[in-house]
Amino acid sequence: MTTASVPDEKKAAFWGEAVSRTLVPVEVVPPAGRPFEGRLESHRLGYVRVSTMEADATRVSRTAGLIARSPRAEPQVGVGVQVSGRAVLRQDGRRAEVAEGGLVLYDTARPYSFDYPERFRSHVFQVPRRLLGVPECDIRQAAGTAITSTEGFGAVLLPFLGTLAASAHSYPASVGDRLAGSVADLLIMLVAQLTGPTATDPRTSNGNLVERVRDHINRHLGDPELSPELIARAHHISVRYLHRLFEGEGVTVSRLIQQCRLEACARELARRSRTAPTVSAVAQRWGFVNPAHFSRAFRAAYGVSPREWRASRTTEGTDGAPSRAVPAGPQPCTMEQVPMPARQHGRPISD
Repeated sequence: MTTASVPDEKKAAFWGEAVSRTLVPVEVVPPAGRPFEGRLESHRLGYVRVSTMEADATRVSRTAGLIARSPRAEPQVGVGVQVSGRAVLRQDGRRAEVAEGGLVLYDTARPYSFDYPERFRSHVFQVPRRLLGVPECDIRQAAGTAITSTEGFGAVLLPFLGTLAASAHSYPASVGDRLAGSVADLLIMLVAQLTGPTATDPRTSNGNLVERVRDHINRHLGDPELSPELIARAHHISVRYLHRLFEGEGVTVSRLIQQCRLEACARELARRSRTAPTVSAVAQRWGFVNPAHFSRAFRAAYGVSPREWRASRTTEGTDGAPSRAVPAGPQPCTMEQVPMPARQHGRPISD
């Protein structure tokens, strides 16, 4: 987007509207009586928006009124990388002067302003705040602090962000999703550096999201439509990023869903009751729609058919020994809760 073909008196308003649509609603006010030209380029890398702004001297402000008009807008953590020119950020009563080659972090959920006293070019990275897994108080503490390429973590972060912004248009979606995770991890480490030893361990962000996904799976096991696609949509992430989260978990998302369902079925089948439901009813209760598929999956996991499992577990204790207690309701899936019997071979598949 460029103002090159826009009438002079409308250039600033046109550029401001483009920035508001692309990033977050802002007000753009250039110095009176001075010419204004602006360009804006923006791309998506997974859940990270990468934009490059170039314009003449101006003030870009996000006011409390603009924030109030969009109460449902998702808060973003922004990082401005100053490629050329200077910038002054004001947020939460703090003032940060960002020289060429530096960066500054800010939070779109609270008012702020950028003053650009001369023509400038900057890269802007925006990441949904919730995906960082960092307390809001840490974001507030880190916002408004300028970082240069010659100090601390800036020496690593700035070259990476500069290269990423310059090539953001060239990455396929699968690569973009992975790069988004890298950007989030680096921002977590930046916040950790800026907030000192009490900061959140950067390794916990993805771990927290994995735990939320596991909890979601446990609460929706009975939904036969439960799938990686629906789980990703519920957590506002891509399916590719969901699978990336579980790369270090030793199990795929689809396999985890099936294992949790099988555990729930095994617990229920092992309960002793005078009015026990049928095997098919148990399978359907926990999201299996095809009895034959359930029977095959159960035998593959436990070495016996569901019916044989029920018979062996409910008859335990008839020799005077107490039978093993089994929880009555749905339990969190840990993949270690139901003991595996010795495998038996050569038996026909049955439910």
